Amino acid sequence: MNISLRQLRAFVELAKTESFTVAAQNLFITQSALSSLIKQMELSLGLQLFDRSTRRVQLSNVGQDLYPLVDKILLDLGSVLDEAANLKALKKGQVRIAAPQLLSSTVFPEVIAQFQQQYPDIQVQLHDCGVEQVANKVLSAEVDFGVGPERDSSADIHSSLLFESPFHLVLPADHPLQQQEPLTWQSLQNYPLILLQGQFAKRLSGDLDSTEYGPELNLRPAHLVSFMSTALSMVNSGLGLTVCMPYAKPLVDLYGLQMRPLYSPAVYRRFYVHERSARTLSPAAEQFKNALFSYLASHSEPA
Repeated sequence: MNISLRQLRAFVELAKTESFTVAAQNLFITQSALSSLIKQMELSLGLQLFDRSTRRVQLSNVGQDLYPLVDKILLDLGSVLDEAANLKALKKGQVRIAAPQLLSSTVFPEVIAQFQQQYPDIQVQLHDCGVEQVANKVLSAEVDFGVGPERDSSADIHSSLLFESPFHLVLPADHPLQQQEPLTWQSLQNYPLILLQGQFAKRLSGDLDSTEYGPELNLRPAHLVSFMSTALSMVNSGLGLTVCMPYAKPLVDLYGLQMRPLYSPAVYRRFYVHERSARTLSPAAEQFKNALFSYLASHSEPA
């Protein structure tokens, strides 16, 4: 049995109008084409759908039973096509992103605000979380994509480079190191250092050890904390210094602190957009990803 969409539409239109002439006009086809579609549908079903006379055409008893079902199929199909058109035109949709807490509180608010000015009907959900949770949220399909630093490669995740930034030192405006030029990693060894625990500290230590300056550096943090906001508050209270990415500047400014790039060596962090491999983003998610790339490209240093 092979029933076409054209046959279903012809059936419903003829049932509504009870006129081959009017139904053919409404469908923009000839009466003979309409008659052929109805006959083909009846042959495929093995049922007579209409009772015909010289003066009128009307649904048969079987046709009356089938009409509401066929009409609902076409209405549902219309809803599907409307929904697809709205999604394609970005008049409807949802975007779910996972990002580390610091990136979520500095970069993303402005990106989301700009995006929703242009696409007010798109709902954006930001999942601010720990760095190590980003990949898990992507893999579990809890989010469309995640943003975070480089992590161990996985065949289940495709990563695209979003931006690269050097580490900066965060210190009070009146700190003695403000007078040092250039500011080097080795100069930090005489001051208490506050770092983020976990992969942040481990990877930073590994990056420094792999450089020619590694043997000269012996960074032993005085404090290990979970969030950069905690580290900044501790710096503000005179408990030590911390290092972070330039995009943290809005939060650094809130604490009345200053940032300076570190040299000898210059250590960089790369941040990526992480997506599930072999999965296509929705039009809304793809557009938001493009907006994120455009925003960061327009800023010399994300902030």
